[in-house]
Amino acid sequence: MGIEDKVNVLYKDVLPFAAMVAVELMVVGGNTLYKSASVNGINSYVFTFYVFFIGFIFILPLPLILHRTTSSNPPIEFSIIAKIFMLSVLMYLSQVFGYIGLQYGSPTLSSIMSNLSPAFTFVLAFFFRMEKIHIRSFTTQAKIIGTIVSISGAIIATIYSGPSLLSDSISITWIIGGILLASQYFLLAFALVAQAKIMVVYPVDIMVVFVFGLSGLFVAGIAALVMARDLNAWRIKPNIVLATVLYMGFSSGFLNVVIQIWTLRLKGPVFVAMFKPLTIVIAVVMGVLFLGDSLYLGSVMGGIIITIGFYGVVWGKANEECLASTQMTAPLLQPQDALEQGPCID
Repeated sequence: MGIEDKVNVLYKDVLPFAAMVAVELMVVGGNTLYKSASVNGINSYVFTFYVFFIGFIFILPLPLILHRTTSSNPPIEFSIIAKIFMLSVLMYLSQVFGYIGLQYGSPTLSSIMSNLSPAFTFVLAFFFRMEKIHIRSFTTQAKIIGTIVSISGAIIATIYSGPSLLSDSISITWIIGGILLASQYFLLAFALVAQAKIMVVYPVDIMVVFVFGLSGLFVAGIAALVMARDLNAWRIKPNIVLATVLYMGFSSGFLNVVIQIWTLRLKGPVFVAMFKPLTIVIAVVMGVLFLGDSLYLGSVMGGIIITIGFYGVVWGKANEECLASTQMTAPLLQPQDALEQGPCID
């Protein structure tokens, strides 16, 4: 293998793999930091505002970059701004539910619930007529079964404890945390579907990201002023709380987005999605080592079941896209049933 081939492999295979592992590490690391910082009495609404604010600082130069790279983009209309504003409300609620859910639950539970995203997205996309269901299609059957399995796993992880594998027994706060974290990823899936519809009408991604960041900051600021009227809640001491704010603002609000967009364009959405279950393993290790978290049999069983359902939905979607591509290039006389039923990915 020549130097050029080695560089090509490094860029197209090794770097995307390392980048996605790094993203999942940063996500779980941020959740672990927040869980630790919440012991100091951090206000979730104020914290969310600071995260949006720091993320927006990095988003701020985007319009300038857009103006320098191209001048042919259509002007953004008020109706698009209004839709992006509603999108920012969904994303804000998703983050607040996630932070409060972490206070009641744990990073491990959050990682388990994050694997519900494909199932929620599939259901919402069908509801908004962005996803067609053909019951006889093998890919549709895989997505439906995967969705049912994922939701069943989430219920088990939330309400069933079983024997504790490491420490204390489950409590009502764990159930509340599970419900809030599941709600977080439902709202996130809702926001992603809404974003896809917006991008169809106005496909200028940089401008959409900028308007979303600005409106999200506005929503977070108003909510924080209403929900946290005590000035002491706004003061952040130079301790783990400040470190968590800076870390989450930079990673969640900027760096993770950049890495995932780069990997998405290079390797496709299936490659990006396949790394999501890795967060469960990372969260278990970090939670046990740094937070002394409990680990229950119900969480393990639920995590395994959700992961199986997760891969079912992702597998079905990947095959559906592959079959659609095959139909575009297949001979006109090739039987439709063969195209629809034959799997593209083993």
